[in-house]
Amino acid sequence: MAEIITMPRLSDTMEEGTVATWLKKVGDTIAEGDILAEIETDKATMEFESFNEGTLLHIGVQEGETAKVDSLLAIIGKKGEDISKLITASKTTSTLEPKKETASKEEESTINKPTSDIPEGVHIITMPRLSDTMTEGTVATWLKKVGDTVSEGDILAEIETDKATMEFESFNEGTLLFVGLKEGETALVDSVLAIIGPKGTDVADLAKNYSSAKAVASETQKKETPKVPEKTTVSNTEVKPVVNHSNGRIFVSPLAKKIAQEKGIQLAHVQGSGENGRIVKRDVENFVPSAQKQVSNETTAFVPKFIPSGEENFDEIKHSQMRKIIAKRLGESKFAAPHYYLGVEFDMENAIAFRKQFNSIPDTKISYNDMIVKACALALKKHPQVNSQWFDDKMRLNNHVHIGVAVAVEDGLVVPVVRFANEQSLPQIGAQVKDYAGRARKKKLTPQEMEGSTFTISNLGMFGIQEFTSIINQPNSAILSVGAIEAKPVVKDGIVVAGNTMKLTLACDHRTVDGATGAQFLLTLREYIENPVTMLV
Repeated sequence: MAEIITMPRLSDTMEEGTVATWLKKVGDTIAEGDILAEIETDKATMEFESFNEGTLLHIGVQEGETAKVDSLLAIIGKKGEDISKLITASKTTSTLEPKKETASKEEESTINKPTSDIPEGVHIITMPRLSDTMTEGTVATWLKKVGDTVSEGDILAEIETDKATMEFESFNEGTLLFVGLKEGETALVDSVLAIIGPKGTDVADLAKNYSSAKAVASETQKKETPKVPEKTTVSNTEVKPVVNHSNGRIFVSPLAKKIAQEKGIQLAHVQGSGENGRIVKRDVENFVPSAQKQVSNETTAFVPKFIPSGEENFDEIKHSQMRKIIAKRLGESKFAAPHYYLGVEFDMENAIAFRKQFNSIPDTKISYNDMIVKACALALKKHPQVNSQWFDDKMRLNNHVHIGVAVAVEDGLVVPVVRFANEQSLPQIGAQVKDYAGRARKKKLTPQEMEGSTFTISNLGMFGIQEFTSIINQPNSAILSVGAIEAKPVVKDGIVVAGNTMKLTLACDHRTVDGATGAQFLLTLREYIENPVTMLV
């Protein structure tokens, strides 16, 4: 089914965008992650990445042309698919926009009041959409307070989205006059976050009227927007990290610069992951000069407190954005996908000996989990149906292997993705997983690092859990639960001897993976785990 790609909002103040360059043309095959175009906003020219795959069937905005946010930018679908209805519906929506003039004068004046009454030099900052699935955000930390002077590039706050906690940078300068949300409070995207302007400006009425007008405008739009006959997808983008040092100047946020000075870090050695390669707080905090950061496997837990005998006591903890999204998605997966489970027990003697010998190499250290990730990646290449994904109108057989590795954090669970895991060496997988785990516990993973998995591994063996089952990470077709290695008596050649085994449970979606298919995958996985030298061939 064709997907409508709309003009994204790439900055908090962006109302329209200009297509600077199309990097794809009609008829080209599009893969998830491909750069479709370069979009010129009111602040910068940014790469626009595709979150869909298929054939580019239509371009709605030509190079050099400008269109409003949410206007039809492109359509991606199956080659030869009829998209005439989508194009017609999009044009109909555009022609209906002027009809807003027929609204009552009272409504019109209310809607227009905030923009017409904004004093010169005053800027209304709204809750930004920092990921493609974000609908609301929580202010984790304010780094500026009312009355502070704000310069362009200063970090105003850290915003918690459904995927990560991200720095929010000011594109304006002046005095912070108003804060619309306190730390820990949540609001929808486009709600008033802050107001910046000349010192001493009274913005109390402006903040109140802006919020009221946004609500009226939203209701008016709902009434006037026609239904599109086909499913549409509003696409957004994240800017890919790049290094950007220009003419000896290093682009860095003031907060990151301050932290670097305190830690004695040379910014020339730090790769930026912010907009256009800008070095931000997380880059400095996660920087290690010569090696990957070593991270403990322990996760944060709630600390019990002393309660006198016979006294009832409880604490109420507000759900974080992450916890709410996890609950929603796990519920959808468990009740929508028909799960079934296949349990196996592997002999780990050869794996233990292999790891010991491998780690004897200087400056090399791999874990059993790294071995399982590599073995699963190789096995998935031989059993693509287990590496598949279920959608309402199709099943996708993935020819690439991106393995999600579940990491426990204070607010729940995140799943960073090891991309092209079958192509990586064991030390490469180990270094990447350690890096992801460390940053996950600090909420420093980017949304891109948690997207695109084709299979997931959850390992509780490190906590001594011998056997368990997991809920499939949709839209994937399977997830592997890994238990602890257990020393126990085993029978070999008719003789009871000391041995080491590990139990694994594969949860499968019966819509895509039949029992026999899942069993064959586990047989292949057994060959790699019980004879790990074959992973090096």
